[in-house]
Parts: sequence; C-alpha cells; structure tokens
Amino acid sequence: MQASDYLNDLFSYIDRSPTAYHAVANSAALLRNHGFNRLREADTWGTLAPGSYYLTRDDSSLIAFTLAHSSQTGAPLRMAGAHTDSPGLKIKPHPVRMRHGCAQIGVEVYGGALLAPWFDRPLSIAGRVSWSGSDGALRCSLIDCQRPLAVIPSLAIHFDREANDKKCINKQTDLMPLVALSPETEPLDFHALLRDELAGRHPEAAQAPILAFDLFLYDAQPLCRVGLHGEFVTGARLDNLLSCHAILQALVQSGADQNRLIILNDHEEVGSLSAVGAQGPFLQSVLERLYPDTGLRQQVISGSLFVSADNGHAVHPNFAAKHDPEHLPQLNSGPVIKTNANQRYATNSLTSALFRRFCAKAGVPCQQFVMRNDLTSGSTIGPLTAAELGVSTVDVGVPQLAMHSIRETIGHLDGWYLLRALAAFFSEEDQDIRCPEAYP
Repeated sequence: MQASDYLNDLFSYIDRSPTAYHAVANSAALLRNHGFNRLREADTWGTLAPGSYYLTRDDSSLIAFTLAHSSQTGAPLRMAGAHTDSPGLKIKPHPVRMRHGCAQIGVEVYGGALLAPWFDRPLSIAGRVSWSGSDGALRCSLIDCQRPLAVIPSLAIHFDREANDKKCINKQTDLMPLVALSPETEPLDFHALLRDELAGRHPEAAQAPILAFDLFLYDAQPLCRVGLHGEFVTGARLDNLLSCHAILQALVQSGADQNRLIILNDHEEVGSLSAVGAQGPFLQSVLERLYPDTGLRQQVISGSLFVSADNGHAVHPNFAAKHDPEHLPQLNSGPVIKTNANQRYATNSLTSALFRRFCAKAGVPCQQFVMRNDLTSGSTIGPLTAAELGVSTVDVGVPQLAMHSIRETIGHLDGWYLLRALAAFFSEEDQDIRCPEAYP
C-alpha cells in the first residue's frame, strides 16, 4: 500500500466510523473481506484449526488473530492493540429541552474532551439504538445520521467581553446543542427522529418502540488535507482510530504465517474499567480459551511482545516550552516511542529497542517522547495490558497536535510510517521478538 492509497483508505475508515460501534463494524467487515472467520463468545470453540478469526464484545471492542499452526505448540504471539473510542459528547437518556422556541438536547462529556472547539460547528448524531421488533424481540441497530443536525452556538462577545481572556465552560449549561426551532407546546419527539433513521434500513422500525440508545454527537465535516503541499491531515477521531486502522491493515497485509493477535478496546478515554476496556477480562478470556493449559499460556506470553499504539504529542510550534527540550517529536518524522518513569507507559529499554528494530527493518524514522517533569502524562492501554497479562509491552504512536479536540492534526506520512513498522512487526521474516536477558 502506497502513501496516497493509505490516506484514502484511512479517510474512508474514519469518516465511516463516527463512534466506537461503527469502528468495530467497519473493522469486522474488513476482516471478513480478508477471509477471517467470526467466533462468538457464547459458542464452544474447542481447539481451533490454523486460520484467521475475529470476535467482538458489546459491538465496541474487537479481537482478531491468526493461527499459523495449532495453538498448543506454545509459539509466541505478535500482539498489538489500540482503542476505538474518542472524547466527545454523549446524548443523555432523556435529552430534549424546550426553551425560548428552541429545541435542545442534553449531553454528557465523554472522556477528557477539549471543549472549546465543539462550539459553532455542524454536528451530526450516530450510535447504537435498542428497539422492539414487531414480534416483541429486542433489536439493536447502528445509526449514522450523516448530515448536520445540531450546533452549539457561542455567546456573542458583546455579552461576554472577557471571552477571549477568561473563558470558562459550564458542562451542564453551556453545552446544550440546538437541533430545531419549535414552540414549547410542541416538544421535539426525539424517538421519532431515531425511528426515521432506523426505518431506512429496517422498515418495521418506523412504528417501533425505542427502548434505549448510546448516541454521540460528532463533527459533520470529513477529514481533509491541509497545508501548502497537503502535508497535514486534520479531522476528528484521529486519536485513536488512526492506530486501529494501521493495526488492522498491518494484520491483513501480513498473511497468516505467524501467530498474531490484535485487540481494539473501547473505553480507554474513561479509564478502561469495563467489560470491554483494557482493565476488563476480554483479552484474558480469549487467551484462556486459546491456551487452556496455564503453563502453556504463560510460555506463550513470556515469549510475546505487545505493541500498544496510541497517538502521541508532537511539539507545538506555538507552545514548544510545554515539551521536554530534548524530546520534541515532529510531524512527518515517524512514530514516537513513549516512555514514562512512573509507568504511565509500559515501554522499557528492551521493548523500545525491539520497536526501533522494526522501524529500521521497515525503513521508517522513529522518535522518542517523554513528558516534562512538571506536567502529568496521559496513559494508554499498554500498562493495563502489561499488568493483566505480564507481557512485554512497548507504547508507540503517531505524533499529533490538538489531541482530544474535535479536530486533530497529524502529518500526512506518519500514519503510513506506523503501518509499515507494524507490518514489519507482524512479518514472518523477523522471528526474534523475545526480549533477551541481561544476565543469562
């Protein structure tokens, strides 16, 4: 895959994935198109034959793996992971509020969102809806309105002369998107809106009871290239669907000649403590089914490497002082290896050295990121997975600007560099992924 083809595919994947549910649905479709067979947790697996498999949990997390030979041989796994969720605004269960001839919807802030950029943008709605079929059976469907439906207007500066100096956003009162003009005597029927969206694919839903939903607002503007030479990419959910896309593409392009596994977790942005998050049992339960013998499973894990891919911080030219002066990742200069003395990242010198080898093999540049001592670092699924499994782990990611904004910015080559490094990691040509011992 060349850089231009990569960008076209990345844009399509992210634009079609406004929520974690859509990201997993699109990831599963990609895997099926490349011959992966679906497994279900409720089924009996037995001993799986060599081949390619995937499964999902709660529609928002996914595990896929290839077995080149029987899982009982104890061969190590080449593992990689990322997260499917992004900070944003989630619609409340009873969202409609009528005020001064305007229909608004209530939202909760999901994760550590940078809130100011959400104002004055065309927003759409997407997510998962649970409804009752004509036979009374519970149905769950994904919707994506794919058109601007809402906006959060800023207060005019004439009413807030300090808006550019001391802006404070009240999450309860200020983040109320407008969705319609409507008199208070005719309140908006939000469920009717959902039924209309569902009816396009499920005609019987036109009159169906809506039972519950997990819905999010998202930026209605697609990703685009920016810059005199198109050297930047700006758009929503680059953190961390870019990593999901790179991991998926590296997996399907690498064939099935080695034992490989990927996991795409939901809920990283809110701490990962859930049934589908990295602090949950999803990965551990799959490994226990693949390797039911405890000793064999530990043998596999001890020889394996887990690459945690999550976007990192590029140096901002307007705020370079926010970075450690000796660690200034630049756009279009390759993926960053992330380290933290307090284990906010799981990288150590051995796993860092291994990833540098994969980058060198792929012919891509590599950078280093360390947070300033007087600032608090973020974290990833890497330390959680390492602690849960006891697997050697390296935290890496594409450098970006405006992390957690509704529109983030990356260099147009860095995702492609990450894909090539991951492909080298998954490659059958490099057999040595074990960390050597310092004192044999």
